[in-house]
Amino acid sequence: MNSRQPDEAAPHPALLAARPGTAESGSGTRTGVHALGIATTRDPIVFVPESLDTGGPVPLLVALHGAGGDAQGGLSVLRAAAEQLGIVILAPASRAATWDAIRGGYGPDTEVIGRALEEVFSFVQVDPERIGIGGFSDGASYALGLGLANGDLFRKVVAFSPGFVPAGPSNGQPAVFISHGTADTVLPIDATSRKVVPALKRRGYEVVYREFDGPHTVPSAIAVEAGLWLEWTPLPTP
Repeated sequence: MNSRQPDEAAPHPALLAARPGTAESGSGTRTGVHALGIATTRDPIVFVPESLDTGGPVPLLVALHGAGGDAQGGLSVLRAAAEQLGIVILAPASRAATWDAIRGGYGPDTEVIGRALEEVFSFVQVDPERIGIGGFSDGASYALGLGLANGDLFRKVVAFSPGFVPAGPSNGQPAVFISHGTADTVLPIDATSRKVVPALKRRGYEVVYREFDGPHTVPSAIAVEAGLWLEWTPLPTP
């Protein structure tokens, strides 16, 4: 017999429960790339840049790879900007060839991302006002879906060449940065970002949108602009 009451309905699978914890300033912040050890295959990784200021709570960006990619692929897009600006990157990997909500619904990938966040929060003192999520291609679509569902956790969302916004709940009002190449033949711009951006604006989201002459890629200048748009750290000295 099911004793669950109506007000005890299970939360939507897109919702993440992890929140910054009680890690001490500077603790567990060994620099470089490290596996988290929470999955037997396709383990998430965390990147702690040498430029990180460990004198207090630090910024964190979850970076999601495109279809067929892995954790290193998610990290590679923003690693240079993160090193320059002093931002911790958490790069998970999808359980299958792409993220679950791209294929139909949230589930195992969201669970792994939740566990990965809990692990990072346990040893890195993360600033709750400087947490974001971003990605490229399918990872950009997934970042939009998870970012809007968890806007009370992710204050900024970065989407490089997204295809769509997966269906899900909306919480909070995160700011959004979207870029797309006008010569993209994988996810053509007219069918994707040129529809997504106006739809987000109609819903009241603050969106910065950049189109560039190029294919399905993330130009280094766009990656740097996105990193600066976060406004999480002082500008690096020349």
